[in-house]
Amino acid sequence: MNFCSDNVTGVSPEIAAAVMAANVGPSMPYGNDEATGKVEIAIAALFEADADVFLLPTGTAANALSLSVLAPPFGSIYCHPEAHIQVDECGAPEFYTGGAKLALLPDRAGKISADDLTEALKDENGDVHHVKPSAVSLTQTGETGAVYTIEEIRAITSVAHDHGLKVHMDGARFANAVAALNCSPADITSMAGIDVLSFGASKNGAFAAEAVVLFTPGMATEFAHRRKRAGHLFSKMRFLAAQFEAYLKDDLWLRSARHANHCMKILSSGLSDISEVDLLFTADANMLFARMPNQMIKGLRAAGFAFYDWPEEERTVIRLVTAFDTVKEDAEAFVAEARRLGNA
Repeated sequence: MNFCSDNVTGVSPEIAAAVMAANVGPSMPYGNDEATGKVEIAIAALFEADADVFLLPTGTAANALSLSVLAPPFGSIYCHPEAHIQVDECGAPEFYTGGAKLALLPDRAGKISADDLTEALKDENGDVHHVKPSAVSLTQTGETGAVYTIEEIRAITSVAHDHGLKVHMDGARFANAVAALNCSPADITSMAGIDVLSFGASKNGAFAAEAVVLFTPGMATEFAHRRKRAGHLFSKMRFLAAQFEAYLKDDLWLRSARHANHCMKILSSGLSDISEVDLLFTADANMLFARMPNQMIKGLRAAGFAFYDWPEEERTVIRLVTAFDTVKEDAEAFVAEARRLGNA
């Protein structure tokens, strides 16, 4: 009964079967196979755009290489203080951009805002002594479980573009956001002003599969060379493509995300009724932060539930994450045990 992360999961049976099916006979390398070509077209069609698509194995590579075509070494990238690119990627964005600076905007309930971006940019005058504002990075779904609405994304991209900045979206949990908003993928990307998307599948049932989707023309050649130079051009690309083939077929990606979100609703609605538990943020998708007594936390762990303390220094706050294969009854059992411990 592990709620630590959607990275602790196995792989969707459909995706595992697709990879096994791809393991038959020879296939041209480095993305020159038929499956990769079809998947690149399918992903572009999913976003209703004439986009360039590149497959990679990890989210860190997808984010860092995406930013490398948006920001020069002397540029700055605006992001949330808890964004993965800031706290969880070991300086990869700075490394792959050649030294671009991450500029942190205030936290607004797990998001950044158009107003704060406007304020940060108001005094920029191109002074050579300062880094050049170059890009904005949004995380959808965010690190606190918050989901940006269509209107919020459009407001941010509008400010960014008015000041000559490009916008990147870290979509490691993009499927969960689409499921939560009940919108089309294009509504919060190509039609909302996003320039580059890191479209993740690894957290939603894949072995290791991410796609960088370039909505702005003119970046593909540079990105292709950067992917190769970074060591992320797979020789046997068909195995990344096979994962996305299954991921997109019959909307497996959305069905998986909806299940994860539903299991989180069980947790959030149940825990909100327990007086000893305080939910720190609204659980828009598949992630929840809760403050509860240490004895309750110990009791839940003793009952066999796994989860992270968040942050580690604050022992009374825990993070819960649900996934495509979370057992609904496990979520119900967690709530029941927390309630029992609270009553005790």
